[in-house]
Amino acid sequence: MIVFDLVCEGPGHVFEAWFASSADFDAQKARRLVTCPLCDAPADKAPMAPRVGAKGNAAPSSSEVKAMMGKLAEIQKQVLANSEHVGDRFPDEARAIHLGETEARAIHGRATADEAKSLAEEGVPVSPLPFPVPEPGSEN
Repeated sequence: MIVFDLVCEGPGHVFEAWFASSADFDAQKARRLVTCPLCDAPADKAPMAPRVGAKGNAAPSSSEVKAMMGKLAEIQKQVLANSEHVGDRFPDEARAIHLGETEARAIHGRATADEAKSLAEEGVPVSPLPFPVPEPGSEN
């Protein structure tokens, strides 16, 4: 497994992503599967320093990384199954729930980086999901 720093073509969000190999990254990028988890814009490799582990620390094996990523994906799947998709209304809905203006419930949806920052500054508990979420009814 290899980790790359990626940057989106939209507002320039920087994030990490794991791939089986450099060729796997290239194949996924060619199929337009490499997108920003915050804004869903296409992404490419960002300049990055080599990752050098401290002496005596062993990096996890590829099977361990796959297992961890699988567990993370399963947790996200459970979160999505137990929350309401509110799409682009997410910032308004999250704020209304936080202020007690609407029923408290688990929600997920889209927010721009500025909207997410504003919510966090207001004390609204929000967190990005680790993997892109397809729109309901899409085939992704």
